[in-house]
Amino acid sequence: TLALFDIDHFKQINDTYGHLAGDFVLKELAELVGRHLRKNDFFARYGGEEFAIIFPEIDQSKAKSACEKLRSVVEEFHFAFEGKNINVTISIGICSLDDSSAIESLSQVIALADEKLYQAKNGGRNKVCV
Repeated sequence: TLALFDIDHFKQINDTYGHLAGDFVLKELAELVGRHLRKNDFFARYGGEEFAIIFPEIDQSKAKSACEKLRSVVEEFHFAFEGKNINVTISIGICSLDDSSAIESLSQVIALADEKLYQAKNGGRNKVCV
């Protein structure tokens, strides 16, 4: 199962607090998420403010539960940079190989997870879509 997520309104964080604050949020978020994953999950920055998590050997339902937990942990975490609190939320899209037997390539899995990510963003952000 693959989850793609990105930071909601990241450009606004950079514009409001500066690029050093944006870098701080990226680093803090990566550490925070990393602390809440299993040892065999694979977590990486995918580009910009987008991240990917591969959940080996778990189904879509368990991946969704894990991602809901991550979404909540990020929303409740206090990102404090130079005395300023920065509210951060994430939107997450999930695709599982058990979703469809029609999936034939990794690029299809990524595209489907990306579709779900944009569904979460278009649905109001700070959501998990499967």
